[in-house]
Amino acid sequence: MLVGAGFGGLYAARALKRAPVDLTVIDRRNFHLFQPLLYQVATGALSPGEIASPVRHVLSRQRNTRVWMADARDIDVERRRLCLDGGEASYDTLVLAPGSSSQHYFGHDDWAPMAPGLKTIEDATEIRRRILRAFECAERETNAAERRAWLTFVIVGAGPTGVELAGALGEIANDTLRHDFRSINPRESTILLVEGTDRVLPSFPPDLSAKAERDLSRLGVQVRTRSKVTDLDSAGVAVQTGDAVERIPAKTVLWAAGVGPSGLGKIVADRTGAPLDKSGRLIVGPDLTLPGHPEIFVIGDLANFSHQTGKPLEGLAAVAMAEGRYVARAIQARLRGETPPPFHYFDKGTLATIGRNKAVAAFGRLHLSGPLAWFVWLFVHLMYLVEFDNRLLVLIEWIYDYITRNRGARLITGGQ
Repeated sequence: MLVGAGFGGLYAARALKRAPVDLTVIDRRNFHLFQPLLYQVATGALSPGEIASPVRHVLSRQRNTRVWMADARDIDVERRRLCLDGGEASYDTLVLAPGSSSQHYFGHDDWAPMAPGLKTIEDATEIRRRILRAFECAERETNAAERRAWLTFVIVGAGPTGVELAGALGEIANDTLRHDFRSINPRESTILLVEGTDRVLPSFPPDLSAKAERDLSRLGVQVRTRSKVTDLDSAGVAVQTGDAVERIPAKTVLWAAGVGPSGLGKIVADRTGAPLDKSGRLIVGPDLTLPGHPEIFVIGDLANFSHQTGKPLEGLAAVAMAEGRYVARAIQARLRGETPPPFHYFDKGTLATIGRNKAVAAFGRLHLSGPLAWFVWLFVHLMYLVEFDNRLLVLIEWIYDYITRNRGARLITGGQ
């Protein structure tokens, strides 16, 4: 049984296509979401259906696999049964890949309604609504101070998601909307990227962080490092840098400062006695199983695997994919009566895009930036899309956007 149809779960399921197993894939949603491109839905470059694929369709040719749309609520370890929102299901081997559950607001969950994160399609369309509505409200605002507040965008967190959101916002203000309004000039927007560490993209090498910050600056993004948000309401944010605190009027605040683990992790820890790290992830063994429970694998964002370098692997799509493939091989090895070797992750590098012809990529000692890194980013993300139809649609959209500098999915939907 496999819980979660994200990158880890889906890659494990597909790798078990010809295995002599009876596989049940369980997910609370009926689709696989390609989260690395979710920011493009949030900024009007792509539509939700172009980065999501129905799980049943993806696995429809696997005769050994069934798909259930359900929510895993609890686990009975002794009876080897998974408790769902609509009943129970038994398992011999359980693979947990539920991903992360929500944004992490560091004890300020009351900020969530005012500063949405980017985790789901609903998040993306809500962010798109807020961004585009801000320009619309500024267009008809007669008070200069209020207009500046509508044209001020604050993004909290300068990891890949924050940097990509900021870069896309810069392109929207400078290119996409430049001829659309009469009372405002979108290029006069203020885009502020707030980061608590000493540089943007802190998980990247320092030289690439510097290049990313330079590219952001060219797009009009103001970067504030060693800064943190201390207060937040519907009218703006308070940002502390050193001992100084500045109040910034801003109608649009977006949260990209990290995500929290799935709530299933705490439940599994209580039922199995497995240790949790301070982030709420389950600490797994060298073979990605829980201590004392070789029948339970944990992969993806819920797993803390630190046996290779002493540090936990990052919650990246590439890590989850590799773990999913490993688990499939481990299960098949067990069926042959063999003991699978420990999991080993081969680092394929990290990439982040800042905008048109602007990206950074690190492949070990090889560091790339500019157009070459951007083309690598495009290719990798196209290839990681699950279905060929999605690849074709996204490629066509990207070509169109590149030629016209237009974002065709600029729709304001939902909300007030």
